[in-house]
Amino acid sequence: QVQLAESGGELVRPGASLRLSCTPSGRSYPGYIMGWFRQAPGKEREFIAAISWGTGRTEQAASLTDRFSISRDRVAIKMFLQMNGLKPDDTAVYYCAARSSWSGDFYDARSYDYWGQGTQVTVSS
Repeated sequence: QVQLAESGGELVRPGASLRLSCTPSGRSYPGYIMGWFRQAPGKEREFIAAISWGTGRTEQAASLTDRFSISRDRVAIKMFLQMNGLKPDDTAVYYCAARSSWSGDFYDARSYDYWGQGTQVTVSS
């Protein structure tokens, strides 16, 4: 079992930067792959990035690599999503997710076993 808790979402102006955090807990999380997704109203859940908790290896959506980056701090037991140059189109609920294997389609939300409750990010002037 893995529990995930996101934090850091808020209302920001276009061009701002924001860092989201995800705190995993449970006995199994050290062996899992952690990821970030987002879902805007009326749209499907969209893959952003994933990271191996153990090795730090990352996988990122090509369309967002210029502005978003994923990292984790094993000492603090947190995963982060650094978002720069935010745009109104980035407005969404951002979710932390976990899956047990590096193999498979990272973009497929169905391949993730555990999800957090989400944190709202709103980009508006």
